[in-house]
Amino acid sequence: MAKDACTIVHVLYSFATGGMENIVATIIREASPGFRHILVCLTEAGDSTRHLPPGTEVIELHKPPGNSLRFFRQLSRCFKKLQPDIVQSYNWSGMDAIIAARLAGLKNVVQSEHGWDMDDPDGLNPKRLRIRRFLSRWTSAFTCVSRQMAAWLREDVRVYSPVFHIYNGVDTNIFHPGSDRKIRQKLAIPDTSFVLGIVSRLDPIKDHALLLRVFARLHKNYPETILLVVGDGPEKQRLRELSGTNVLFLGNRPDVPDILRALDVFVLPSFNEGISCAITEAMASALPVVATKVGGNPELVEHGKTGFLFPVGDETRLLELLQRYILDHQLARQHGKEGRKKIVNSFSNENMVEAYEHLYWTVLDTDTI
Repeated sequence: MAKDACTIVHVLYSFATGGMENIVATIIREASPGFRHILVCLTEAGDSTRHLPPGTEVIELHKPPGNSLRFFRQLSRCFKKLQPDIVQSYNWSGMDAIIAARLAGLKNVVQSEHGWDMDDPDGLNPKRLRIRRFLSRWTSAFTCVSRQMAAWLREDVRVYSPVFHIYNGVDTNIFHPGSDRKIRQKLAIPDTSFVLGIVSRLDPIKDHALLLRVFARLHKNYPETILLVVGDGPEKQRLRELSGTNVLFLGNRPDVPDILRALDVFVLPSFNEGISCAITEAMASALPVVATKVGGNPELVEHGKTGFLFPVGDETRLLELLQRYILDHQLARQHGKEGRKKIVNSFSNENMVEAYEHLYWTVLDTDTI
């Protein structure tokens, strides 16, 4: 195929607020000339559509719960109408697209893995492993966002198609260092307060509950500490009930870069991660990061250099690490500075988009199925 035009159909369960959705929006927004991108949401779209360039075609299929041959046929008809050069599906919830593409006679399918959910936090559910392995026969390639996920696809899933590791990018012009006193003033946060923050969907796999328990203990010893919780999701009500003094739930916000510049430390206590966009954005903002030692987190956070890592569920260790930053602001600033340097050097949006577009042309130039 001549390298002058390429239509990609991205298939996701929805397009709500989230790191994966931001990555897809970036690939579309910063596409090279000749690329046409279409978004298909199996259920409904969502808040992240605001990040798409004007004129992006977005299709909602309103999939009912469960799986049915009827829906596969509906999705197949959608593909036949769109006639894409490549179908790109995302995570477990988007894998319906692999079957539908097969029914539509489309041979170029890329399955992208960005992380797991609480139904299968380690990606090792035997049934899902078997299904992923079987469907990999009908894919041209897999992409993943960390070296750890690449090893999982090759060694645990044992996929039949090639695996491409592409790091998530971040816009270092939008996410940059600084001090945002306006946000603090707007939220009535004193200049002397030490502010912790988490930006994440309120989902069980992120383990906000652990952070709230640790913060309650931290606040007893350091009353001027404040915790900002940015995001929304199914855990919202439960987490509000668990929270105590000086915890502010801000919901989904369009001003996340400004909020990050109002923080002193970023925390992410997830049970598992691919490559967290929230962590890369925090590091780009020159924040030290305290995160669980899982998934792709160690590929971002260098323990003792750009932040700290701790074992999943270890409240005592998380408390100790946060106290170190409260007692040593210079250490926090130094770790943040090193984190910013790492993101600028290795995690740019330009590198990410270039890598995906190279993959698309590789798939089109190779008869892999």
